Amino acid sequence: MFSNELVCKIIEYLNSNINKEITIDELSMLFFFDKTYIMKRFKKELGIPIHKYINTIRIYNSLPYFKYNNQIISIAFKNGFNSLEYFSEIFKNIVGVSPMIYKKYINYNPNTSKKDEDTILNNVAKINNIKNMADAYLMHRKPTIAPVKKLVFKPKNLS
Repeated sequence: MFSNELVCKIIEYLNSNINKEITIDELSMLFFFDKTYIMKRFKKELGIPIHKYINTIRIYNSLPYFKYNNQIISIAFKNGFNSLEYFSEIFKNIVGVSPMIYKKYINYNPNTSKKDEDTILNNVAKINNIKNMADAYLMHRKPTIAPVKKLVFKPKNLS
């Protein structure tokens, strides 16, 4: 079974523009489909709402920055969030702990509780699963290049 071409195009667009503001209305105009149809089709194909996918991928992209960047606000802005408060809210919903606790954990702070560590590990695994699921979905796309048929030369009878 092949992946839905519309959903593949939406995933590619989202992945390419994940650090920008993206609205369902924008997707609707860009792909010439009703926004309700886009949201329903995306959820049907991937099993998660489109806004959750966007936020999850933004958080996924932000995780490596915690190791090298001391300012959480700059991590938020680099990954498509317009405010620190919204970033912190989404981060806690997806990762299960605040950005500050994650930062302490990722920088090997011995004061991170076992509960927080388990929460982080479980939720980061879920984030990776969503990213991998989308990547696998794209790999099952219907080929767009027509198969090449071999030409067989049959000489005419010259008698």
